[in-house]
Amino acid sequence: MENMTLPTKVKRKGKKLKRIRKNWDLYLLILPVIIYFIIFKYVPMYGVQIAFKDFISVEGILGSPWVGIEHFTRFFESFYFERLLSNTLLIGLYELAVGFPIPIILALLINEVRNRYFKSFIQTVTYAPHFLSGVVVVALLFLLLSPQTGIVNQIIVLFGGEPISFMTEPEWFKTLYVFSGVWQNMGWSSIIYLAALAAVDPQLHEAAEIDGASRLQRMWHINLPSIKPTIIIMLILQCGSILGVGFEKVFLMQNSLNMSASDVISTHVYRTGILGSQYSYSAAIGLFESVVNLIILLMVNYMAHRVNKVSLW
Repeated sequence: MENMTLPTKVKRKGKKLKRIRKNWDLYLLILPVIIYFIIFKYVPMYGVQIAFKDFISVEGILGSPWVGIEHFTRFFESFYFERLLSNTLLIGLYELAVGFPIPIILALLINEVRNRYFKSFIQTVTYAPHFLSGVVVVALLFLLLSPQTGIVNQIIVLFGGEPISFMTEPEWFKTLYVFSGVWQNMGWSSIIYLAALAAVDPQLHEAAEIDGASRLQRMWHINLPSIKPTIIIMLILQCGSILGVGFEKVFLMQNSLNMSASDVISTHVYRTGILGSQYSYSAAIGLFESVVNLIILLMVNYMAHRVNKVSLW
């Protein structure tokens, strides 16, 4: 049996080498990406072990003593754990619930625009905010929502209401963070769905139009099912970063008054790791976040494969 399987393995290996030689230019194009991931993603994983050590700078990673799961236990038993986890998870789920469907709806609507110039204008207007930095977006929020000079509060006062201090009240933080992010990224996120819609067979629309289907019906019964695999893949990827709430924008919007709603894992890691020089403790928190995201990704990918036969692997 071993003698029979050996030629088969040799043949398979020969086919792979032949395919690589045939498409060498494509493999050459992907080589910089592979090198990037190896250098900046996989090599730094060597430093993850400090999460299980009492890291001492002068001793280095190898010289620092092992402490096992002491830092993880300290984090789970800390006063901040429940607040950090709930805030991070709620913001992540809020972003998923609001930020995921809006780019799909936008792509479906843009795809229905027939005037080429108006379509280009809409795309440009919706893409543009993506290129603004987080600093600019937060500055705009402060200007628009200022209790004294902000246009939003001026409108509220005009209708007989009282000014609201949006940026300091905890109950407004998550909504402002999520919807400002949706405004900034919905146009850019819709690009991949527009690309998928461009591949829809026009004959399907022609046949549906002959049968008397309206635009809305064609969007629902032709466009949406056609881009369903793309939607599922994007959903899996976004679910895999639910706890990965970004640091910069949260940190810029954060202040002592809204801390109860704005304190997330990334800002806590910054305070303890960078400002407090507790490198091992902050590494343990970061590793915990990554592991939870990985588990969520695997679960969602498994469920998507079981239900829709579409998954990352």
